[in-house]
Amino acid sequence: MNHPRISAIICTHNRQQYLGAAIDSLLGQNFPSLEIVVVDNASSDRTPEIVAARQGVKYISEPVLGLSVARNTGARESTGEILAYLDDDAIASPQWLQALDGAYRSNERLAIAGGKVTLLWPPGIIPPPWLSPGLAGNLGAYDLGETVVNIQQPGLTPRGLNYSIRRQFLEKIGGFNVKLGRIGTNLLSNEEVYMTEMALQLGWQVAYIPDALVAHNVAVERLQPSWFLRRGWWQGISECYREELVGQAGIAQLWQGSERLLRGLYKSFQNFGNPALQFDNLVYAYGQIGYLGAAIRGILVAPKSYIQK
Repeated sequence: MNHPRISAIICTHNRQQYLGAAIDSLLGQNFPSLEIVVVDNASSDRTPEIVAARQGVKYISEPVLGLSVARNTGARESTGEILAYLDDDAIASPQWLQALDGAYRSNERLAIAGGKVTLLWPPGIIPPPWLSPGLAGNLGAYDLGETVVNIQQPGLTPRGLNYSIRRQFLEKIGGFNVKLGRIGTNLLSNEEVYMTEMALQLGWQVAYIPDALVAHNVAVERLQPSWFLRRGWWQGISECYREELVGQAGIAQLWQGSERLLRGLYKSFQNFGNPALQFDNLVYAYGQIGYLGAAIRGILVAPKSYIQK
């Protein structure tokens, strides 16, 4: 049996308003050797019917909630050499998989690749004045330019909504770490950063492929300052836990978090006349509260226990 070159995987949880368009963008790919897999991660909406209405799409139910869990299920239930993950609220350009495939074929040590992400704003909505380019990254925006970039800094890793990984590498490291990544309504993250760290440590490569373009829908509810503060708080927790995974946890985190908290507050005050920079730094400072809380809990209580919240 001939296996497809690429398995395009959508992990979805209650996104019926966007899911159909995401699947259709995969069905419209200019790429012949492809299988499409949708992993329904404990949805309670019309997800099964939306998938069933489209031919050539494999439906998998994963009742255990968690993005990394769903990604591992998608990998296990697919057969492609390359696994390309598209978010359930994103739309892939017709050349998305073709661009990714070219990158992997030209570099046998390429473990992870992703491309540019633009934002799709809701009808009648314009970006608010307090939204900085940095905070737009929290909505999925990702642009490192018009040429291929060999990623050396984990913080520049491709966005998870436009993300691909070589199966050989994923199996070598035992899959996505299920203690990182979104779980239900929490905004835990940093799973892609951790994967890039692992790849670089093991001598693999990570790349930004500008032609692998994806557009990401911006939900109206995310255009509230409270959402960004909450996202920043969870980012702080995510960073703390990532440090624990790589052996960097301990008392030093309290100093690091406190210094970053004060720096963020100072810069927020310093940019009082610039709403975007002021709010950007305030979100950064608020994230350090989440980081410090997780660090203290990790020191005083059993490690990892806060992840179960």
